[in-house]
Amino acid sequence: MQLSFPAIDPVLTGQNIVRLRKQRGLTVKDLQTWFHFEEPRAIYKWQKGQTLPNIDNLYALSALLGVTMDQIIVGRGANTAGPQEDACGPASFIGRTRPAARPVSAGASPRSPCPCTAPRAACHGPAPRRAMPRACGRICA
Repeated sequence: MQLSFPAIDPVLTGQNIVRLRKQRGLTVKDLQTWFHFEEPRAIYKWQKGQTLPNIDNLYALSALLGVTMDQIIVGRGANTAGPQEDACGPASFIGRTRPAARPVSAGASPRSPCPCTAPRAACHGPAPRRAMPRACGRICA
């Protein structure tokens, strides 16, 4: 059995930080105040996946967002299942290419209500900028 070395995906982690921040109704300015940063530049870099928060800031961010550090970090590779699933939705999408959306049946629009039982926010967070495939393969707005 060959294990792959675990690594953090900074872009997906940044997207997760944005999603968790918005779910809590927080702004970048709120995070800037929480961390006592003079400028919000570091927070924007985290959100864009250009850098990751250091361990102290990650711990403080998890306390502010009300989640564990594992629920903020998104791994890349095969060993990504675990606590992230609660924060990010099904682990089958974490750090992997999303499957192509299934064709929409006749008479249904690609943005029609999704048959998934999971709430939309559990998969994609509130109000994504673009439609994304859900666990069922449908594209939901």
